[in-house]
Amino acid sequence: MMKVHDLRVLEQDELGMRLRTARRELYELRFKHAVGQLENSSQIGKVRHDIARIMTVLRERDFGIQPTVEAEPLATAVAVVEPPAAAEQEEVTEEEAPKPKRGRRTKKEESA
Repeated sequence: MMKVHDLRVLEQDELGMRLRTARRELYELRFKHAVGQLENSSQIGKVRHDIARIMTVLRERDFGIQPTVEAEPLATAVAVVEPPAAAEQEEVTEEEAPKPKRGRRTKKEESA
């Protein structure tokens, strides 16, 4: 089973070859399953996922979609402004208030 980042570094012809190999393996697994010789049927799903991964990488290249590599954030000095103490006190009291429960209505409330 290949990971997507491993597939993205391969060339186009290598991906095509792996796709053909995976499709052939899927064909053989389906044949074994039909005959009753397949012991682990989860292999079929794994090969199907591999085929989907390979096809996804190929389609990304067709559309010109390249995975973005997240750059490390630069270390810059940022001034932090602290809010006044009164604003902090208000936030705490709002969080402490319990929320009303949404339960099932009684028959008296439904008829009203």
